[in-house]
Amino acid sequence: MHWATPEERRALGQARRKQVGRLQHDALDLKARQASALAIVERSMRGRVPALIALKYQLMAGSPFAFFRGAAPVMAADLAQLPSTGIVSQLCGDAHVRNLGAYAAPDGRLVFDINDFDETIRGPFEWDLKRMAASLVLAGRAAGHKDGSVRKAAAACIERYAAQMRAFTRMTLLEMNRFQVHRIDLARPVHAALTKAERATPQHTLEQLTSPARLTRPASLRPDAPRRFKESQPMLTRVTGARAAAVLASLEPYRETLEPQRQHLLSFYRPIDVAFKVVGTGSVGLRDYCIYMEGNGPADPLFLQIKEETASAYAPYLPDAHPAAHNGQRVAEGQRSMQIQTDPFLGWTHIGSRQYLVRQLNDHKGSIEIADLAGANLKAYAEVCGELLARGHARSGDPQVIAGYIGSGDAFAEALASFGVLYADQTEKDWEQLRRSGKAGRKALGRRKFALAPVHIVSA
Repeated sequence: MHWATPEERRALGQARRKQVGRLQHDALDLKARQASALAIVERSMRGRVPALIALKYQLMAGSPFAFFRGAAPVMAADLAQLPSTGIVSQLCGDAHVRNLGAYAAPDGRLVFDINDFDETIRGPFEWDLKRMAASLVLAGRAAGHKDGSVRKAAAACIERYAAQMRAFTRMTLLEMNRFQVHRIDLARPVHAALTKAERATPQHTLEQLTSPARLTRPASLRPDAPRRFKESQPMLTRVTGARAAAVLASLEPYRETLEPQRQHLLSFYRPIDVAFKVVGTGSVGLRDYCIYMEGNGPADPLFLQIKEETASAYAPYLPDAHPAAHNGQRVAEGQRSMQIQTDPFLGWTHIGSRQYLVRQLNDHKGSIEIADLAGANLKAYAEVCGELLARGHARSGDPQVIAGYIGSGDAFAEALASFGVLYADQTEKDWEQLRRSGKAGRKALGRRKFALAPVHIVSA
């Protein structure tokens, strides 16, 4: 077997410029769209909870950035029509400014990293960068920045990515694998997210999501428990009976996906109550359950999220990606490959024929707000985004090949910044089309009764 030298791997990256030049990345071929943005979004709704589809459209209609968050399948289809480098790494898949955040590492320290991997898959590394560039333009506009400022922020993100990738080529593999991003200390939005995460303790989640048991009916799984999930429909709905039993039964196959020491720790927690929770924008309509558990009494709560996962939006366009047979497993393994520290309770399971990711809910988690990106904060945060994406791609791909392709100049960064502006402009047009379509309906669902379909348990 021939082991390629670092020089050979860099040369391979340089050779890929013949496949697609670095300046060519500023292109957007909308004439190649085989369906409208709204048709693609509507197609992605298949199999979701029907009662929540209107809510997803309402959330997406809130702003161009909100539309962008819910339209990953649209961008996947658009990117697939463009020439690609063919240089593969693990993609976050939904790389945007609010899919980075703070959370607790296994040792209890707060870290800041990419933290949403629903669309993760192996694919061309530049697809993550193009989505991030477009998100910086849209979020920057929403925060009050002019076009010149948002374009500079997008370019700064890619420039930082390129510089960090070149730095990785000079490190040992072990140094690269455990590299800590120090630029985080320079970005005020990151401090805001870390402050939120510091407050987001399990005890805080207990107060936010549950209430004293005497105020809720029917009884929970343990009638002697002092608290139950609150009812706040459609965002949070208690689950009982056969559906709750099916959710709890999914803990057994989930337990097998954990390391032995995590299985041991989980064995001391007892389930108290189950709820259905609406989360995010892109995930609205997928099934998302929460289990409230107790360890050493009421002062030791644990909240597990059991989140339905379907195929990545990029899967139809990446036939050689060889995704895992289980989409919860795909997400968990993609997350582990890109993050330097990962939730110790990360795993996967199934309920009937549907596939789920399992993780902690809100354990010291915090994300940025669009308002945090005002002024100089946008560029500082953009650089953090670039560095974190570089680390994730280097851990799961080949930094020598990626750096060889990018080179030492700024041509790649300028091209992707141009693409970011073009794609943000198109997203605003797609958003306007949604607003005119009437799909968003009324402003809000209010507190009208929300009902889940009957549960059918089918062996997976």
